[in-house]
Order: sequence, then C-alpha cells, then structure tokens
Amino acid sequence: MCLQCARMERRNFLSLAGTAAAAAGLWTAGLSAGLAPRPALARTTLAADAALAQLKAGNEKFVAAPQLCAASLANNRAAVASGQSPWATVLTCSDSRVPPELIFGGLGLGQLFVARTAGNVADPAVVGTIEYGAEHLGSPLIVVMGHNRCGAVQAACAEVDKPEKLPGSIGSVVQAIVPAARAEKGKPGDFVDNVVRENARRTAEHIARDSPVVHELVHEGKVKVVYARYDLDSGRVAFLG
Repeated sequence: MCLQCARMERRNFLSLAGTAAAAAGLWTAGLSAGLAPRPALARTTLAADAALAQLKAGNEKFVAAPQLCAASLANNRAAVASGQSPWATVLTCSDSRVPPELIFGGLGLGQLFVARTAGNVADPAVVGTIEYGAEHLGSPLIVVMGHNRCGAVQAACAEVDKPEKLPGSIGSVVQAIVPAARAEKGKPGDFVDNVVRENARRTAEHIARDSPVVHELVHEGKVKVVYARYDLDSGRVAFLG
C-alpha cells in the first residue's frame, strides 16, 4: 500500500470506527429501554458539493495511478458492520469494466451506495433503491453514470433503425433507452455516444423530477442529482450536469 493510501485508510477507519461505537451505544440504550433493536444511522456530514468534489478527486487518482491499494478490508468491514452512512449514490451500468468504487479512487466499504443495471436504466426497483439511499441513509449526492460503447445503448440505437424482438426481458431494458436514441437520431457526432449522454441526462432528470422522495429532498437542498459519462479508454469521468 502506498503511504498516501495508508493515511487515507487510517483516517477512514478511525472515522468509521467512531460511527460504529456511537451506533453500538444507541443499540445498547434501546435494549435497556425494552425497545426492539434497530441499527442506528449516523449520516454522513458531507454536503452534495463536497461529495462531488471527492468523487472527482478520486477519479483523478484513478486516472493518474490506476493501482489497486491493499486496503485493510478486515478493519473496514468491522467498522461498518453495524451500520452504513454512504456519502454518494451511484447508478451506473452493469458492465464489468465500470466498477464505481475503483473508478472513484479505490473507495472502501460503506462509502458508496451503488445500483447497477444494463444501460443504467432506472426501473421502479432502482428508483426505490436510490430513494432509500437518499432518504433513509442520508446520501446527499446521486450520480447517474453512463459509459462509452455501452452494449445496451448500442442495442437501443439499433432498435431505432431496425426494430426486432429481443429474447427474455432484455427488450424491456432496451426499450427504456429507445426514447433517448430517437431524440438523438440524426444529430451531429457519434450516435451511440450521444445517446449514452442523453440517456444519463434523462435518467437523472426522471429521478429528480418523478421520484416524490428525491424531488422533495432536492427542493429542500439536501440532495443533488447529477449525470456523468465514464470513458473506458482513459478511465476519466466527465460530469455533464
């Protein structure tokens, strides 16, 4: 482990250990009062803009020195076992080349609340997951992140040109992206990459506007929703809005 990573891991562990100790105290108090035990939630103190800055800094680290640090996962795991307080929620593609914890600088356990679907599609289960992260866990930042050469987006682009019946439930995933593909058809630039961006934008807008839970938190200034594009070649995340 590099010295800088070691220092970061120690700071993260001490912070998380304090959270775990506080949670344990509340747990004991609840038992002594005869109440049903429930995990205590010590929410992150990071605001949305600070969380966004931390993601950007982590991605710069990943781009500059993409090495896997030997994180002390055993200590990390023990520190967060009693509760979690993620400081960012990330909805991204299930593509095996797009792991958020690595892309954003080799983050440890308990820091990101992640939902992944092909094409970063936000079906009701995904929106519910995001709502849980924002309202129940106190995650102040929601990032919808697409990536170049996304297979689900490519399928949606092909569907616009030549509709076909897709097997199983794959069609429902592709159809969720088709409106973005139709909107970008014929515009200058790369068709697929344009749709990657537009699909992420529309999904972020849908979550912020149509989820009553997220909409209220955004209105209160407690949550921020942004969208981004990850580049498979450079490793860089571009935050687009």
